[in-house]
Amino acid sequence: MRFLMLNWRDPENPEAGGAERVSLAFMRALAARGHEVFWFSNRFPGASPAYVRNGIHFIRAGTIGTSILAAWKWYRQQPLFDLVIDQHHGIPWYAPWWCGTRCLGYIHEVLGPIWHVFYPGLLGWIGRWQERWTHWLYRNVPFWVPSASTLRALRAHGVKHVSWLPNGCDTVPLAELEPKPLTPPVRLVTVSRLAPNKRVDHAILALARLRARGVPAQLTVVGGGAMATFLKHLTHQLQLHAHVRFTGPVDECGKNQELQRAHFLVHTSVREGWGLNVIEANAMGTPAVVYPVDGLVDSTVHGETGWVVGQETPDALAEVVWRVCQHPDEYANCRRRAWERSKRFQWSEVLPKVSLWLEAWARGDRAVADQIVSSFSAQP
Repeated sequence: MRFLMLNWRDPENPEAGGAERVSLAFMRALAARGHEVFWFSNRFPGASPAYVRNGIHFIRAGTIGTSILAAWKWYRQQPLFDLVIDQHHGIPWYAPWWCGTRCLGYIHEVLGPIWHVFYPGLLGWIGRWQERWTHWLYRNVPFWVPSASTLRALRAHGVKHVSWLPNGCDTVPLAELEPKPLTPPVRLVTVSRLAPNKRVDHAILALARLRARGVPAQLTVVGGGAMATFLKHLTHQLQLHAHVRFTGPVDECGKNQELQRAHFLVHTSVREGWGLNVIEANAMGTPAVVYPVDGLVDSTVHGETGWVVGQETPDALAEVVWRVCQHPDEYANCRRRAWERSKRFQWSEVLPKVSLWLEAWARGDRAVADQIVSSFSAQP
């Protein structure tokens, strides 16, 4: 069978992130099963127009404002595909109206309040309205999402058929869970792009609150991005430069080492599709303390594998970390449950079922596709 992924970015794009990582895993699995797999994305400076990786044919053409037309022109010259996956990142590809075959909408998160972070004022409201209008336009198109939060958000916007299938995780859980007592200093870590919607400044402010309470805490910030200079300046303003370490971007091995070393992952994003690094931290024996937002309330089971704070504030984050530090047995039990749960989200568990699900959609066998979704939903 022939599959096409439409995504504004491909895995080699400098702006590629978690969405591209998981999309690559799914498409790579289809190619390994003998299918023809193509991935169409935007051009970027220095990029070649086409390349092949892991059996996937990557095509690049067009830029913001022109890539939908470029995709349509390229598509007209291709043999018919069995399934087109229209991946939304704020704006869709409108593929159901030009691909002439079966089509799935694929969305990691409904942006909602994220529009206002990047586009304050009227532009943010226009973006948010456009997103909601797009979902209404796509209301009869079946959607694929990675979390129950995104499923609920799409249904609230009128989309009729939404299927939840979990993402997998590249981080292999530790073979054994060694003790990690909450001895000072309390080590916090945040792992993300340093972008406004990730609100890493909240993690720094939470550290300040903890230290004001007399908790000897440290924070490691893993990742790079446009907010790095601002965050370093904030750290110096708060006189925390001796207690905050910026690693910049690191490879997978380095990231896993930082996650394993930490007592807590703190995640303060405005919204996530799933919160992959929560599961990565859990696999390294580290529970997460997260904001009560879409995605993070799915990847973290409150009181079982981590803690969802009551409010989106540094004070609430610091309060939960401080409280847990008073109950080391609760912490030890929680990190063990988090480590055990992370095993459910290994690619070896997820990919076979999702591949069968995509093949069922490509054949037009919705009954089989729904049975596969039910098998995921039935898991504890």
